[in-house]
Amino acid sequence: MTYTVQIKVMPLKELLDPQGKAVMGGLANLGLNGVDDVRVGKHITLQVNADSPENAKAIADEASKKLLSNAVMEYFEIVVD
Repeated sequence: MTYTVQIKVMPLKELLDPQGKAVMGGLANLGLNGVDDVRVGKHITLQVNADSPENAKAIADEASKKLLSNAVMEYFEIVVD
């Protein structure tokens, strides 16, 4: 069966997010001053052939650890649809 797996990769909360700071500066330059913080990450969608949702999640977990995220700087969350 084919499962759609959504992976959200975000910078660790403890680390500075330079891309987020740049976006926040751009928002301020546009006069949008109500934004307190911006974090920029990645949203990845995989179509995974697996026997069960658990196996699809395991495949996505391995892909996230080995390729899609950097454990030193990022964390990830997986949702199987």
